[in-house]
Amino acid sequence: MPAPAREPADSQPAAEPIYQGLLTAIMEHRLPAGTKLVEERLCEATGAGRPRIRQVLARLAHEHLVTLVPNKGAFVAQPSVKEARDVFQTRRIIEPELASMLANACTPAKAKRLREHIAAEHTARERGDRAATIRLSGEYHVLIAEMAGNHVLERLTREAVSRTCLIITLYDRPGLPACPEHEHDTLTEAIATGDAKRAHDLMREHLEHIEHSLDLHATPTSALDLESIFKRA
Repeated sequence: MPAPAREPADSQPAAEPIYQGLLTAIMEHRLPAGTKLVEERLCEATGAGRPRIRQVLARLAHEHLVTLVPNKGAFVAQPSVKEARDVFQTRRIIEPELASMLANACTPAKAKRLREHIAAEHTARERGDRAATIRLSGEYHVLIAEMAGNHVLERLTREAVSRTCLIITLYDRPGLPACPEHEHDTLTEAIATGDAKRAHDLMREHLEHIEHSLDLHATPTSALDLESIFKRA
């Protein structure tokens, strides 16, 4: 008896790499707030079909990083001033507690991960790679949330950090670092030495400094090359 015909394999690229590519581009400011994400161009850039692209865009919309407008398409979200302040208020509530939690449970291995991450930040800054510096600065906060061990707060932090990258795209002051470079070093040492109160206070001050660095004005614009986002090594 002949074997039944096999279903054709799905030859489309998986959704996760496309999602990660767009997420990284948003965090690195290569996809500025307000950018229209044209399905046809995304299909060409990734080799995926429209259903796969729509799946990814729906996920990003659920995370408030993309806005889906009926009959117009998908756009990288443009947080308002009110939304920006709400995001920072949320972060000031959550992240100081996460820093304190991690300080109370920090191991040499966790401290090593934080220091290695900061070293990568410094390397990116020294070579003038602003996009990577912004992304790594955000990921530092996610790393603290991850190692603190509360998965619900980690998820909230991931979303808030990604939205903060959009907020910085819109409201950053040219020439002024949104994330003061020495503050991660100081915070890491407080966590590594188990000083929970100092870690809590430093995180709160750090987030206040980031918010106060914003000018709440014009949206930057730049030429966009979707293909380059998915051709990076």
